[in-house]
Amino acid sequence: MTDFRNAAEATTRALRDVFPPTPLQRNDHLSARLGVDVWLKREDLTPVRSYKLRGAFTAMRRILAEDPSHGHFVCASAGNHAQGMAYACRHFGVRGTIFMPVTTPQQKIDKTRIFGGDCIEIRLTGDYFDQTLAAAQAFCAEAGAHFLSPFDDPDVIEGQASVAVEILEQLGRAPDMVVVPVGGGGLAAGVTTYLREAAPQTALRYVEPAGGASLAAALRAGQPVTLPRVNSFVDGAAVARIGDRPFERLRHVDPAHVLAAPEDRICVTMLDMLNVEGIVLEPAGALAVDALPDLASQIAGKTVVCVTSGGNFDFERLPEVKERAQRYSGLKKYFILRMPQRPGALREFLNLLGPDDDIARFEYLKKSARNFGSVLIGIETKDPANFDALRQRLDESAIAWRDITEDETLAEFLI
Repeated sequence: MTDFRNAAEATTRALRDVFPPTPLQRNDHLSARLGVDVWLKREDLTPVRSYKLRGAFTAMRRILAEDPSHGHFVCASAGNHAQGMAYACRHFGVRGTIFMPVTTPQQKIDKTRIFGGDCIEIRLTGDYFDQTLAAAQAFCAEAGAHFLSPFDDPDVIEGQASVAVEILEQLGRAPDMVVVPVGGGGLAAGVTTYLREAAPQTALRYVEPAGGASLAAALRAGQPVTLPRVNSFVDGAAVARIGDRPFERLRHVDPAHVLAAPEDRICVTMLDMLNVEGIVLEPAGALAVDALPDLASQIAGKTVVCVTSGGNFDFERLPEVKERAQRYSGLKKYFILRMPQRPGALREFLNLLGPDDDIARFEYLKKSARNFGSVLIGIETKDPANFDALRQRLDESAIAWRDITEDETLAEFLI
């Protein structure tokens, strides 16, 4: 066996001092729907509800073994990496300084503080993550501490490989395919490196958010590149540039094996897993499951493992997730109506609605107009086909209308 495989298996045994293996569960719902033997590797069930604890623990353990006096660690994170490092700091009894953006939700700050206890200090600085990262690195150099990268670190990559070690041990055989989410690349690099030797017959597929496809961009360029724009909705995987070290382990991936998941479709998957299975996944945690329909022709009748990488979901975001899911599924639309300012005009419009059409939003945009007024209206329905019928009735009426559901500029200001 290679040094990496030996190290990953040793790391997996060492992790048992911190938490038991996360469950590998067959999912009957997804298996029946897709005609596939689907298993979920539930990384959303670690003590910090994400796989990040694996890498943080492994890196910290390695550093302390080499130099026990090295007892100060620093990171910049607004989410899972911060919580993983905080938990590891408390486990080893070492000092941690965690930099978070000023805009970090209080819930994430509180959870990080609970995991780290008296061992950590949280510093809020910068409106954007780049500013937070720069402040953390400057402090780290000044304090002589060790900067703990969330993914661009060989020890972190080795720690994340323990996910693959557990999959083979728990399944008792090599699955036909493992589907892995990709952000900075640490998890994908660790799982890929281990399985290439321990189970070379297992196919791998990689899933990125469509608005943060840094691995696909790097494969096209032959090196890591910085995306000019990133959609931050999938906050656990919305990374503008894949890590250099992870990419070295992923540079030979076939670009056709890297899938992009639309952010709004991920919301449909999150709601499906919550409502049908009672499984709470954050957007990044739902990536692998979301890609299964795209892989249908490749996985029929096979055994597939999806890594559900995290479940740190703030339920205050649930209305946004529902909104995005409805819009993606064609069950909710927004229109601007140009209506005459006269008695009965609103009633005429209401008569155009079908029995399953429900008004979710109604707002006059120009209340001072003398003859005509613009109205923003949001409509929910039970079947996307109902909107085709509504559009036809609107065309036959005297009401001027415009569908702005997909107009990003107007939606940003009005919706």
